[in-house]
Amino acid sequence: MDATTPIRKHHGAGARLAVPLLLLVWLAAAVPVFAHDPGLSAADLNFDGGTLRAHVTFSRKDVDPAAKPTVLEVRVNGRIVPPLQAQIETDDSNAVHFYLTFPVTPGMPLEIRATDFDRLARGHRQYFTLHDAGGKLLAEKILDSQHNSVVVTLTANPEQFTFRKFLLLGVEHILTGYDHLLFLFGLLLIGGSFRTAAKIITSFTVAHSITLALATFNIVSLPSAIVEPMIAASIVYVGIENIWHHNLDKRWLLTFGFGLVHGLGFATVLRDLGIGLHGTHAVIPLLSFNLGVELGQISIAAIVLPMIWSLRQRPVFVARWVPACSVVIALLGSYWFIQRTLF
Repeated sequence: MDATTPIRKHHGAGARLAVPLLLLVWLAAAVPVFAHDPGLSAADLNFDGGTLRAHVTFSRKDVDPAAKPTVLEVRVNGRIVPPLQAQIETDDSNAVHFYLTFPVTPGMPLEIRATDFDRLARGHRQYFTLHDAGGKLLAEKILDSQHNSVVVTLTANPEQFTFRKFLLLGVEHILTGYDHLLFLFGLLLIGGSFRTAAKIITSFTVAHSITLALATFNIVSLPSAIVEPMIAASIVYVGIENIWHHNLDKRWLLTFGFGLVHGLGFATVLRDLGIGLHGTHAVIPLLSFNLGVELGQISIAAIVLPMIWSLRQRPVFVARWVPACSVVIALLGSYWFIQRTLF
């Protein structure tokens, strides 16, 4: 027993020494883990009519802005919706800001998913908020790699569908729609009687009113990648026709055909606002927006036509300035066509 006593004492001392040594080793290994901040980002989203605007902020140490990460994926009724706009900015506080705009349809299930957790540090969290146009909180959640999505159904506010609002929106759209204005100017440039001008404007009005209504209610649908180049092509055609043809008797037929195309372009505004899926709620926006477009067109024609009629009394205007302006119209239309197809 005496011979084994020192051995047991030595073994007990070693065990007591091993415990703190193992603890120190574990702490040394764990310090970098505890010292590493997995990161916290913020996603602030706002829903206004048919548009979802997102502002997502990361620390520069968490993401590389040059890599252009996806950040968010939006699905409407199960289908991925690509962003209309995407912008990345950095600031002096070492923050990276992502600004994205998505077209969404009120009344349909909407899923918003944070997509970059697989590229972020393990344990990263994202503070997610969703507000409506009035600032009301619609959703609030902490997202992580295991719970990275929010599902909501956004409803449009009937108060948004006011006659005055969409009337002014229609006027604003035509006054700032430089391609539509150039097309209208090209139609009126070679003059003609009041009756001829009235037929041209009326045919254009009827045509775009038809496709505006059909496209708003999703009865007819063409992507903007097709519609916008077609609008540019219509401008080119009118400019060229002004140079080679001066017979306006049948021009209202041409105007009607191109008016159908321009109506699809007008409808983009209402679709982006989610108009068309709310039954009778869509009637007032459609009618008032279309009326606003017409008021804008008539106002412009009332100013431009008397000027053109007066200038056409001078032979030099007909011989030189009408062809010159028509060439400029065709060139601008060509520029927009190339821009909308290649860039």
